[in-house]
Amino acid sequence: MDSHIYGVSKLLILLLSLSLTTAITSRSFSSTSGAGQINSNSVLVALLDSHYTELAELVEKALLLQTLEEAVGKHNITIFAPRNEALERQLDPEFKRFLLEPGNLKSLQTLLMFHIIPKRIGDREWPAQKSGSVKHDTLWNDNLHLTTTKGSQKKYVDSAEIVRPDDVIRPDGVIHGIERLLIPQSVQQDFNRRRSLRAISAVLPEGAPEVDPRTHRLKKPAAVPVGSPPVLPIYDAMAPGPSLAPAPAPGPGGPHHHFDGESQVKDFIQTLLHYGGYNEMADILVNLTSLATEMGKLVSEGYVITVLAPNDEAMAKLTVDQLSEPGAVEQIIYYHIIPEYQTEESMYNAVRRFGKIRYDTLRLPHKVEAQEADGSVKFGAGDGSAYLFDPDIYTDGRISVQGVDGVLFPEEVKDTTEKKPAAAVKKVVAKPRRGKLLEVACRVFGAFGQFNSCQ
Repeated sequence: MDSHIYGVSKLLILLLSLSLTTAITSRSFSSTSGAGQINSNSVLVALLDSHYTELAELVEKALLLQTLEEAVGKHNITIFAPRNEALERQLDPEFKRFLLEPGNLKSLQTLLMFHIIPKRIGDREWPAQKSGSVKHDTLWNDNLHLTTTKGSQKKYVDSAEIVRPDDVIRPDGVIHGIERLLIPQSVQQDFNRRRSLRAISAVLPEGAPEVDPRTHRLKKPAAVPVGSPPVLPIYDAMAPGPSLAPAPAPGPGGPHHHFDGESQVKDFIQTLLHYGGYNEMADILVNLTSLATEMGKLVSEGYVITVLAPNDEAMAKLTVDQLSEPGAVEQIIYYHIIPEYQTEESMYNAVRRFGKIRYDTLRLPHKVEAQEADGSVKFGAGDGSAYLFDPDIYTDGRISVQGVDGVLFPEEVKDTTEKKPAAAVKKVVAKPRRGKLLEVACRVFGAFGQFNSCQ
C-alpha cells in the first residue's frame, strides 16, 4: 500500500515538473520570437471593440491588421480616430465609394496609416502653445502637425480638432478622438484623377482650319462648354483598321491631355487580375494585341468607354476557326466595347423602360442588343447571348468594366431575297404597221377597183 502511494505521488511530481517546464519554455519563446503577438489588452483590440466602429471596419477592409500588429510589436502607437458621424454623414459619398473599390486598396491603406503615429503621444505630452506646430512622421512616411491654439487651448492634429483626448489608453498605445477624417494629399490627388472631372474640358481636336465661303476668312472655333465631350466621334480617333501594329496611330487631339488614360487602363486591367476569372481578357488587351494602348489614347482624348469583359470560362469556348483570321481577336474585342459610359444601374434601367436597347460598338457598323432577362441584362440573342454576370467590376467615371458570361458575335445578315424562276415569255410576232397616209391611199384605190385588198 505504501509503495503504491509513493508511486502515485512520484508520478504527480513528474507531471507537475513537465508542465512547469513547458510553460517556461513557451513563455521564453513568445518573448523572444513572438514580439509581434498581440494580447487582449492591446490598443488594436481596444480599437476593434471601441465605439469607433466605422474606422475599425475600414481597417479590416484595408487588410492592415497584420501590418499594425507588427508596428505595435516594435513600438507604441498613437491613433487619431474620426467619429462615426464624420465617416457616415459628413464624408462625400463619392469619395467613400472610391475608397471601397477593389482597385483603390492602396489609397485606403494610405489614408488609414496617415492617422497613426509610431510613437506614444498622450494628452500630457501634447506640445504647448509656445512650442508652435510640432511635426511627427506617420506609419506611411507622411507628416502630421500637432498644435495648440491660443486662448481656448484646443488641440489640433493638422486641421482636425481633438474632441476626445486620451479616449482609449493601453500599455502599447493611445487613441484620440478627432472631429473629422484626415485626408493626405496623395489620396486626394488620386481621387481627383479617377473621378469624372467636370471642371476640366476635353481636349479639342486640332484639325485643318475651316474657311467661311461667304467672307473667305477663317472660321472662329465655336466655344465648347466646360466638360463637354470631344467634338469628333470616337471612330475618328481610333487607329485605322485592326490594331496589328505595335503602336496604334495617335488620336486627333493635341499633346496636352487632361486625362491620364494609360494609367486608368492600367488600373482597370490590374483590377481584372485581382478580381479573378478575367485573366484571358487582360492577357489579350496587354500581350496579344495593342488594344490597351489604343484604349489609353482614346481615354486621354476625353472619350469614355464601357467594356463588356467575357470571363475565362467564356473565352475557353472560342474555337480555332474563330481566331484564325488576321485581326479576328481585335474585332471580337471591338464588338465588346461600347463608346458610352454605362453602369449596371443605367443599363438595367434602360432595358426596363424601353425593352430592347441597341448600343453602338467600336466594330462598325455592328451594334449589340440588350434586353431584360431574369432580373438582369442580357446581351445578344439566341445561342450567342451573354448575361451581365459580374456588374461594375471597375468604374472610374471614364472607363466602365462589366463582366459577362459569354463571348458576343454580331448577327449574320442573311440574304432574304429569293431568286424567282423566270416566267415563260410568250413569243409575239410583231406585225408590220402601216403609216396612216398609206392606209388611206390603199382604201381610195380599193374603192376604184385597182387593189383587191390592203395587205
